[in-house]
Amino acid sequence: MEIRRKIVCYIAASLDGYIATEDDSLEWLFRVEGEGDAGYAEFMETIDTVVMGRRTYDWVMDAEDGPFPYQGLASYVFTSAAHQDDPFVKFTSQDISSFAKDLKAQPGKDIWVIGGSSLLHGFLKEDLIDEWIISIAPTLIGKGIPLFRELDFEIPLKLKSVKSYGQFAQLHYERK
Repeated sequence: MEIRRKIVCYIAASLDGYIATEDDSLEWLFRVEGEGDAGYAEFMETIDTVVMGRRTYDWVMDAEDGPFPYQGLASYVFTSAAHQDDPFVKFTSQDISSFAKDLKAQPGKDIWVIGGSSLLHGFLKEDLIDEWIISIAPTLIGKGIPLFRELDFEIPLKLKSVKSYGQFAQLHYERK
């Protein structure tokens, strides 16, 4: 039986639903007491592809202050600006739906949509996210970049598991 690749969003959010402050800061997140790596290493074993938006890519590169952290994984960055691929990243402005269909048709492990909010919204509008793994931080930041933008339809999900990692509550949902 062929195993179908899934598109998974593995992300952290504040209790009030933000993934970053308005100025892209995650300092509020790093102040929360976690436990171990909150299942990150286990999750990374299930994927071989990462997809992110350009702002997220820029943030990751600034935060890492060094080499691209996902070397060894197929990595795609959605951007509307022209950008030359490098040895570790392919930049694309392809239609999200056809991009996802092409990726899922290839053999491999699951596909991680890292973020940000605009890219996630594009995947949501096309109903392309198969699973959500959301670590909720016990912090209210009041305003910022929302995990979910307004939609004009519902996407029913099924709770797969709930885990705690220190002060984080991790919710794992799959598409119904």
